[in-house]
Amino acid sequence: MKSVKAIAFYLPQFHPIPENDLWWGKGFTEWTNVAKAKPMFDGHYQPHVPADLGFYDLRVPETREAQANLAREYGISAFCYWHYWFGNGKRILERPFQEVLESKSPDFPFCLAWANESWSGIWHGNPKTVLMEQVYPGEQDYIDHFNAILPAFKDNRYFKVDGKPLFMVYKPMEIPDLDLFVSTFRRLAKENDLEGIHLVATNVDPDWDTKKYGFDALTPAVHTKDSYLKSANKFVDLYRRAKTSRLNKYYKKIFKKPTRIYNYKDAIQEFTEDSKGNIYYPTVIPNWDNSPRSGLNGFVLHNSTPALFKKAMVNAVNMVKKYDSDNHIVFIKSWNEWAEGNHLEPDLKFGHQYLQVVKDVLQTKD
Repeated sequence: MKSVKAIAFYLPQFHPIPENDLWWGKGFTEWTNVAKAKPMFDGHYQPHVPADLGFYDLRVPETREAQANLAREYGISAFCYWHYWFGNGKRILERPFQEVLESKSPDFPFCLAWANESWSGIWHGNPKTVLMEQVYPGEQDYIDHFNAILPAFKDNRYFKVDGKPLFMVYKPMEIPDLDLFVSTFRRLAKENDLEGIHLVATNVDPDWDTKKYGFDALTPAVHTKDSYLKSANKFVDLYRRAKTSRLNKYYKKIFKKPTRIYNYKDAIQEFTEDSKGNIYYPTVIPNWDNSPRSGLNGFVLHNSTPALFKKAMVNAVNMVKKYDSDNHIVFIKSWNEWAEGNHLEPDLKFGHQYLQVVKDVLQTKD
């Protein structure tokens, strides 16, 4: 469907920062986890080794240009950069996007998603250790936040819906004064001669009331821990529930593999949920396997293939046909979440096959 825009989430973790040096060791980036990953059970696809772009550093302009060229070639409409604002002006991992913004290169559309969540050691078995706390100091901090990203909103590359810059919030219900955040951002958008702002919520249910909370659209989380527990076979059901129960630590110790392993084919979404009148942008995943980060605590979708991914993409594209053309939007998670096993960037096993699926589905005639 040629009118559908595919927006790929973009992780800026692939360059060293002082905080990661302190927490995980000198020179740490997500590549550290990706490179050390090993298969944990028969048929487990690990490690994922990058092909065309290699183990890149996002401080290098040529890398960012190559990413944009590849995305453009295969029909990706924009990157949605994860953006970190922890409150009181604290930012992290902002360098790649700031350089894209200030250098005016690459000439490729983008938008921002506020990853409003505290950082902890959860993926490394220590969830109670808070590395960076997300706080909400109040109205002035929302003003400062808006002003910090205003140059992005005003950039002619910024992805817009009905002329309004799209801004995503990762966990809106974590914001204690959500109404104040929303009203402040909307007011400042008008005061700064923008058409408004198109607010999108994620990590919410499909029937989350966007109008009640002042949002324009939602894109629900692509999975939760209980999403794949149901099976037509009750014995499979019992086995899966045992693996995710309080006995899982014994399972991991005995079998030396993650407690949550499911087939990707069982995770393919139909996108037929009742969204109760909300504008629902589906999010499609090429795969999911965060065992490179979390080891035996990982969540693994097993046996993803380009053909199965195509089914999910077709379902997503068909779903958004009912909206006005400006809302023909599908999110893909992700462009480069290598340590979560979900990436469109080519790897040595599949090459450009997942990218080709995106291109083929998006170019299908209405």
